[in-house]
Amino acid sequence: MAQLRIGISGWRYAPWRGKFYPKDLRQKDELAYAARQFSTVEINGTFYSLQRPESFGAWHDAVPDDFIFAVKGARYITHMRRLTEVETPLANFFASGVLRLGKKLGPVLWQLPPNFAFDPQRLTRFFDLLPRDTRQAARLAAKHDGKLKHRAWLKAGDNRPIRHALEIRHDSFCDPAFVKLLRRNDIALVVADTVEWPLLMDATSDFVYVRLHGSKQLYASGYDARDLALWGRRIRAWLSGEEAKGIHAGPPAPRRKRDVYVYFDNDAKVRAPFDAKALIEKLNR
Repeated sequence: MAQLRIGISGWRYAPWRGKFYPKDLRQKDELAYAARQFSTVEINGTFYSLQRPESFGAWHDAVPDDFIFAVKGARYITHMRRLTEVETPLANFFASGVLRLGKKLGPVLWQLPPNFAFDPQRLTRFFDLLPRDTRQAARLAAKHDGKLKHRAWLKAGDNRPIRHALEIRHDSFCDPAFVKLLRRNDIALVVADTVEWPLLMDATSDFVYVRLHGSKQLYASGYDARDLALWGRRIRAWLSGEEAKGIHAGPPAPRRKRDVYVYFDNDAKVRAPFDAKALIEKLNR
C-alpha cells in the first residue's frame, strides 16, 4: 500500500514554545515531542550549513523506529553554486552525517532559488551526480574535501534507496520538457503552495512531495477547513494512483499508487504544527 506521512518543516522555533510545545519542555526534547505528534519532519539546518554526524545521530535517537526524516539539500549547492561544479559540495553534504540517519533517512529535498530558470542541461548534469542508494552516497561522500577532514561519516549501513525531490520557483519550469526530464530521472516534483510561485500537480516519481508554505501569505497564513479538504482530496488521489486536480505542465502520469510526504512550512505564526494535525485528523476520518 502507498504510504502517507504528514509533518512539519523544521521543529526548533522560539515562537512555538508555550503554544505548540509545553512551557516546561526542554529545548533538546522538542524533536522527541514533535515526533510523537507526526511521522516525519524536514531537517532544515542542512540547507544553511554542513551539520555534524553527532547531530544526525542525536536526531536519529530522539525519534521512534518508524519515523522518517526528509533532509533539505545545501543552499551552497542550489543557490550559490547553482548546480554547477558541485561534485565536491555534494560529497561534503553526504559526508556530513546524512547517512547516520540509517533507515530513518527519507527523501532529499533540493530547492532552487526564484531566479533559477529551467536549464535542462544543467539539471541533467546535477541529476547524474545524485546518489540513488546509500552505498552510492557513501562512495560519493568519500570524495569530501578538507572541510570535513575530522568529522566525516562514510558508513552506508544496509543498502537502501535514496529518493530526491526538486522544488522550483520560476515560471519557466511550466514546460512539458521539464516534467519529462524529471520522470526520466525519477525525481519528484515538489508540489509547493507558495502563493507567488508555480503550483504544479505533476507526479514524476513513485512518491509525491508536498510543501505547504501558506495559502495566502508565505510562511505565515494558515489553512482553513476548505483548504485542508482540497489538499485531502489531492492526497487521496495520489495515494490511489489518480492525478490530483490542478495545473499540470506535462502529460498525464502513469497510473500507480504513490507514497505522499506532506510538510507544513507556515511556521511564522505557529500555524504549521496545528495545520498538520488538522490535516491528519481529516484524512483519518
